[in-house]
Amino acid sequence: MVVNGKTRVCGLVGNPVEHTQSPVIHNTLAHEMGINMTYVPFLVDNGQLEAAVNGAFGLNILGMNVTVPYKNDVIAYLDDMDSLAKKIGAVNTLVRTDRGYKGYNTDITGLLRAMKSDDVSIKDEEIIILGAGGVGRAVTYMCAANGAHKVYLLNRNAAKAEAVAAEVNKELITDCVTPMALSDYKKLLTGTENRYVTIQCTSVGLAPDADNVVIEDGDFYHYIKYGYDLIYSPWETKFMKLVKANGGMAYNGLKMLLYQGIDAFELWNDCKVTDETADKVYGKLCGKLGQECKGRG
Repeated sequence: MVVNGKTRVCGLVGNPVEHTQSPVIHNTLAHEMGINMTYVPFLVDNGQLEAAVNGAFGLNILGMNVTVPYKNDVIAYLDDMDSLAKKIGAVNTLVRTDRGYKGYNTDITGLLRAMKSDDVSIKDEEIIILGAGGVGRAVTYMCAANGAHKVYLLNRNAAKAEAVAAEVNKELITDCVTPMALSDYKKLLTGTENRYVTIQCTSVGLAPDADNVVIEDGDFYHYIKYGYDLIYSPWETKFMKLVKANGGMAYNGLKMLLYQGIDAFELWNDCKVTDETADKVYGKLCGKLGQECKGRG
């Protein structure tokens, strides 16, 4: 790609950002679609987020992704928020407007698209969510809003799970979210032959601590038919291995990363990414991680 006076800039703000695969997604999309845009990571030190957002607007930056630890903090510096992002309470994508940036949450739309691409449905399913942090809260909202029959939110700190469940149930006028202490997981295995869709939303198992898993008990994994670990490094986490060893299907977080990026790119450039182009980007991501993938399937 040739950078010239008409090139629009997008980027990622967070700390750290050195590990990010987002430039692969966006620069490949720009190249494949003939859009004069480049994407770079911006390391934003603690205390500099407001200056970074204001500076980006002053520099005419088209849009930005936001990663840890700023997905909540950035809300204070936005001109507007999409309704879904307001309900979730977290933002990962900023879109430039005449007055400032509007915040969106494409993490959740990205996960939903990833699950649909794997033919995994949420509607009428019983879901287990591991972790009630920012990602766990957003995933809980997504599952409850998309017709899950029951959502069990497990967290080491039960009070945090209770707070998140209460917020989501109130927002959606439902009672489908049940908070639980992580240590009480065996209650979901007693007297049932249910097999759950389970989404692992913590950082446990992230490289280099690849031998760790939130729940060690192998019996737990017998009750999982689809397991999603939102980590994608290592390629196959211990959580995924345990799901597979017990007859379930397991997926990592790379497709979520892909689709959250595609959703952001489409917002910035008012365009639609084809499945063929998405396949090319996914192949590049896999290659960067030392994997051979034939399309998103």
